[in-house]
Amino acid sequence: MAASRVLSTSLTSGSQPLVVRAEGVWLELEDGRRVIDATNTAAPLGHAHPEIVAAVRAAATSPAINEGVRWAGRDAAAEALLETALAGEDWAGAVRFFISAGEANDAALSLAQALSGRSALATRERAYHGGVGLSRDLTVQPQWHGGLAYRDRTLAPPRLADVRELPAPVGARIAGPPADPEADRTGLAAVAGELADVAAVLIDYSQGGIYHQPEYQDQLAALARDAEAIWIADETVTGLGRVGSWFQFQAGESRPDVVIMGKGLAAGGAPAGAAVLSRELLERMEDAGWQSYSSYRAHPIECAAIEAHVRVSARDGLWRRALDFDELLAREMQRLADAHPGISRIDGRGLHWTIELHGPSWRQWEGHDPDPLASQIAARVLDAGAMIATSGEQTSLFIAPPLIVEEGELMRVLEGLDHGLALADAEVQRVAG
Repeated sequence: MAASRVLSTSLTSGSQPLVVRAEGVWLELEDGRRVIDATNTAAPLGHAHPEIVAAVRAAATSPAINEGVRWAGRDAAAEALLETALAGEDWAGAVRFFISAGEANDAALSLAQALSGRSALATRERAYHGGVGLSRDLTVQPQWHGGLAYRDRTLAPPRLADVRELPAPVGARIAGPPADPEADRTGLAAVAGELADVAAVLIDYSQGGIYHQPEYQDQLAALARDAEAIWIADETVTGLGRVGSWFQFQAGESRPDVVIMGKGLAAGGAPAGAAVLSRELLERMEDAGWQSYSSYRAHPIECAAIEAHVRVSARDGLWRRALDFDELLAREMQRLADAHPGISRIDGRGLHWTIELHGPSWRQWEGHDPDPLASQIAARVLDAGAMIATSGEQTSLFIAPPLIVEEGELMRVLEGLDHGLALADAEVQRVAG
C-alpha cells in the first residue's frame, strides 16, 4: 500500500489499514478482509443504509441555497427532530442547523456570551466539545487542544475565553471505583462559586470515558440556573439512541436551554450539526436577529439525511436497540475486567463503551506516542475481525458499533477484545517484573 498523503489527525496512532468500501456493520479492507466496524458513532444505521442513500441522492437535485432562504426540506428535518426525536419535550422551541457539532457548540456559546454579557465559560473535567472557536476552548482533554503534541512536549494555542473546569462524575460502572453520587454533590458544591460569572455551562455525556449519572446532571443544572447561566447539553455522541434513549439528558429531571447534536445526526449521509433552543431562550431572543450565518449550514443533502435518519430510527425502533444490548454488554465487560489484569476501568451505556488500561494517567497526559499500547491492542483486535477506536492515548479503547448490530456480531467484537487485551496484561506483568 502506498503511503497516504492525507495529513493524519493523530486520532488513532500506529499504522492504519486502508478501507475501500463498507455496508451495514462491515468494512472491507484493501487486502480483502471484512471486519466489523465497532468505531463509528457517525453511522448509527450502518454504512450505506439504503434509505439514507436514497435521501441523499434525491437531495442532490435540490437547490443549493444558503440557510437564509427557506426550503421545505429544512422544515421537514426540523419537524422530525422536534416532533419525533424530541416528542413530549415541550420545552424545545426551534432548531438551527450547522455543519458540525463543534460549530454548533461555538455558536451556542457565543450566543450565551451575548445574552449574558459575560465571557467566562464552564465545562467538566475531561470534556471534548469540538475544535472550532469556543468549542475548542472548552475541549479540556489535554491531547485535543488544537495544537501539536510531540513525544516530550506539547504546543497548545492560547485560549479565547476564561474556562472553568468542573469536577467530573466519580466512579465507573465496571472496574475502578464505583459511582458515588454523594461525592459528585460534594465536588460540585465546592465549585459552585466559580459559576457565578459564567455565561454558559456546557456538559457532554461520554467524553474521556466518563458517563454521567442523572443526579450529577440535575445538580449541575440547578447550579447553572442559580448562576443565571445557560445550560447546554452536548449530545453529540449520546443523542439519537446511542445509549438507549433518544437523548441521555432524558435520564434526569432537569431540561437544558440548548441541546447540541452532531456526528450521527445525518446517519453518515453528510456532515451535520444542530442546536435545539428552548422556548424560554427563544423568548429572550424575540425581535432580535441572531447574527451568524453560513453558506453551507442546513444544506439540502444534510437536511434530507437527518429527516430520513429520524424517520427510519423511529419506524424500526433503532433508537431503542442500544438499551436492548445494555445488559448483555455490561455482563460481557465485567467478564473482560475479571479476565484481564491490564484493565483498570470500564464505563459505558448502551452501545458506547470505554475501556481504560493501566498505565500513564490521562490526568497527566502529555506528549505523543506514535505507537501507544492502545493502538497496538486495536491492531490485534483488527486481526481478530473487528475495528475498535482509540483516542491517540496510551490507555483508552472505545467500542461503538452501529445500532443495527446483531448479537453475534457484538460477540465477535468482544472476542476480538479478549484477544487484544492480552497485550495489556503482558504490559502489566512487564512493569511489575
